Amino acid sequence: MTLVAKILTVSDSVAAKESEDQTGPLLGARLEEAGYQVIERRVVPDGIESVASALRELSSEFAGLIVTTGGTGFSPRDLTPEATLQVLERESPGFGEVMRATHILGPLSRGRSGTVGQSLIVNTPGSPTGALESLEAVLDLLDHALATLHGEVGHHHPPEIGGSTAISS
Repeated sequence: MTLVAKILTVSDSVAAKESEDQTGPLLGARLEEAGYQVIERRVVPDGIESVASALRELSSEFAGLIVTTGGTGFSPRDLTPEATLQVLERESPGFGEVMRATHILGPLSRGRSGTVGQSLIVNTPGSPTGALESLEAVLDLLDHALATLHGEVGHHHPPEIGGSTAISS
């Protein structure tokens, strides 16, 4: 399976060219180290419609990983989770739970994850440290999640090896 990824940076200041995107390139470099080919990077301002529209476009006819950075905190403009929920077909709450458990400030991130079509979307915080820590927390899960999403992993159950679940005294 070819591992491909797209990165969406959500930031009013970066979209307005008032500041430089520091987090998107770091996420891209880490994904490339992990064997992903980053085929697109995009920047949009904060807000439900801008993020939802970008996620719809990025996921259309795409089979791979979409990582967002930014817009997951408590600021009134931090609406990436709400936008992501508008796009997702199925939510995967375990990714967010694992990412939030990685740092003492993790519970302040409201990021969501899930699937739309053949795409897996993962929200990460906007700070470089928070985004990288969040990505690292789920990086080992992504290959299997994508393979399962793309039908490359069967639904195997452990072999029956006998034995009993009864407790003896």
